[in-house]
Amino acid sequence: MFKILLIDRCHFTRTGFEAWLNHSGLFPDHFVVTGLNNLILAREHILQWKPTLVIADLHGFRQDIHHFQQLSTLLNASEAVPFILLQSGEEQGMSCYLAQFPVWSSLLKKAGLNELATVINDALTSRASIKIPRVAAPLLTPQEAKVLTLWMDGASNQKIASYLNINGKTVYTYKRNIRMKLHMDTRFSPFLSLQEAES
Repeated sequence: MFKILLIDRCHFTRTGFEAWLNHSGLFPDHFVVTGLNNLILAREHILQWKPTLVIADLHGFRQDIHHFQQLSTLLNASEAVPFILLQSGEEQGMSCYLAQFPVWSSLLKKAGLNELATVINDALTSRASIKIPRVAAPLLTPQEAKVLTLWMDGASNQKIASYLNINGKTVYTYKRNIRMKLHMDTRFSPFLSLQEAES
């Protein structure tokens, strides 16, 4: 069983891609696919969950990226993992910046499924000599992922508690666990820009 991390803003792309991987018959094994729409969480998944393959549409995050160098921590974390860019668009500045990193392949989302299957199979074949664990556990629990999403949207502890029907102290505990799992230095760290984090 292979572990694939799919980084994409679009919920339908993430769910459809997982179904295609596991039910198309184009691949030799089954997959555990974790789909994320958060670049900070994606970096930590790469470091701790250690996926077999990373597939990302970074173009979908261009509004959130204050400077292309914010992508460097994500791409550097995936140096030992085949990284496939499956972009929803092209932007000259981003393309030039991404060319500095060891990307396995770069395709547009409108590429044919057979072409994409060939690229994925080639990337997985390159990893065949590495022992793949049969069981894969997610980095955050589903509830922690919901708290992180609301937290990243700027919701207060009271709003998160109300939305999830939990106690405010439970929200604090979830946030503490998220910070520990993601190695965040301060309670404000999800909101720091790269320059602020480095200073």
